[in-house]
Amino acid sequence: MSHPHKASFVTRIRDAMPALHRSEQRLAETILNFPGNLAGYTATELARIANVSNATVTRFVRKIGYASFEEARQAVRAEQMAGTALFRVADEGATASGQLVRHTAQSQMNIEQTLMPLDEGQIDALVTAMLSARRLWLIGFRAGQPFARYLGWQVLQVRADVVILPRDGETLAESLAAIAPGDCVILFALRRPPRLLDGLGAALGRSGAAIAVIGDIAGLSALPARWHLNCATSGTGALFNHAGVMALCGMLASGMIERAGLAGRQRLSMIEDLHDSLDEL
Repeated sequence: MSHPHKASFVTRIRDAMPALHRSEQRLAETILNFPGNLAGYTATELARIANVSNATVTRFVRKIGYASFEEARQAVRAEQMAGTALFRVADEGATASGQLVRHTAQSQMNIEQTLMPLDEGQIDALVTAMLSARRLWLIGFRAGQPFARYLGWQVLQVRADVVILPRDGETLAESLAAIAPGDCVILFALRRPPRLLDGLGAALGRSGAAIAVIGDIAGLSALPARWHLNCATSGTGALFNHAGVMALCGMLASGMIERAGLAGRQRLSMIEDLHDSLDEL
């Protein structure tokens, strides 16, 4: 059974704006400047920042559809966790200093938390499937799309029949119909995923292909797949940090190239000959 789409926190505020009293509008404007900050405030702190009364805060959250300030705050936290960049932007003064050190440390931590828990046997089995499959499919949406393209570009050096989805001008169904047993599919499921992700996972599960899911979403392990590779993507600012995802892609691509054998070396040699004859690089 499908559920109607619930309006986001910011959409609720903007829709309610025309009906708000002046003090409530001042509160709304304060929140809209940095909506993510609401997750860390009490109702009293927010009232003081906006120069309104606590009663105004209470009336405001009810007018935008929440039973209490705490319910509104939980909604903001949920949108932060889902990956909404607007809710992860903090006041400039809070993050101006030390950003290089913080970003470097977070990148290193994400790489370690992504790669260290992996089982080498699991990775070897995935690389083997990627190399021996009749056709290799790489699927990514939004943040996952550039990683699908990167991994596809790298492994194309040692094997043919690499397909990256979605493709321009095609529906997803038109491409999925060609996935069959003997294929390998890698699906990138990074926040914030499209609504069709669950349905796509189910369709892939019915295809008979060997499936790997790479991502950071809460329900990653529930998607039908032989391999579930969790990635750490915590960030120090408005955006998620995907250093761990890139490291994992690099490891898979390197593993394929190293194990491609004679056929892979012959393909690499042919590509280099064509580069020379076409004077491309």
